[in-house]
Amino acid sequence: MPSDAVVALVLAAGRARRYGSDKRLAHLPQRGPLLAATLATLRPHFGEIRVVLGIEDDPVHLGIAKDIGIIVADTAEQGMGASLAAGIRALSTESQALAVAVMLGDMPWLSEDTFALLCSRASDRAIVRPFYRGQGGHPVLFGRCFWGSLEQLTDDEGARSVVRRHRDACIEIKVQDPGVMEDVDRPVDLAWARRSGR
Repeated sequence: MPSDAVVALVLAAGRARRYGSDKRLAHLPQRGPLLAATLATLRPHFGEIRVVLGIEDDPVHLGIAKDIGIIVADTAEQGMGASLAAGIRALSTESQALAVAVMLGDMPWLSEDTFALLCSRASDRAIVRPFYRGQGGHPVLFGRCFWGSLEQLTDDEGARSVVRRHRDACIEIKVQDPGVMEDVDRPVDLAWARRSGR
């Protein structure tokens, strides 16, 4: 049953120049473009999904379904923090959710159990983070009382500074899911997925 208490916010405004081409369109066997595959993993778990794109991005070209909401970040070139801030500002007026799950657009390997577990611990006053083998991963769920801080982000650091300032509100969930750590920076990062059919 999709969660109505948590909205998923997918950061996908970056063109990933390190990848050499638009990695959002990189093809996964049996799953299609990378961004579309990531969004497909979210569908069963979130009643509300929003994707942050850059001002020149075409959602249709990127394979984003028409029923998924788009937030355009005209400051996306400033970095991930600016994209996240733009997304949260839009959600603050458009969504009634108690928490937001901040997700990267290149992480299509999370398990269903992980999403369910994280959402079960979400609240308006908690920051919920998955940990795999001692390392923090994604998505990170921010309760609504932290949205004001997220709206102030301006650089490429993302939400780390908000997490650091509010460690007392953090709930760290240990998971046996390497998918919380697996993202794509370079073409070689997809090679293992293609070999294993993931």
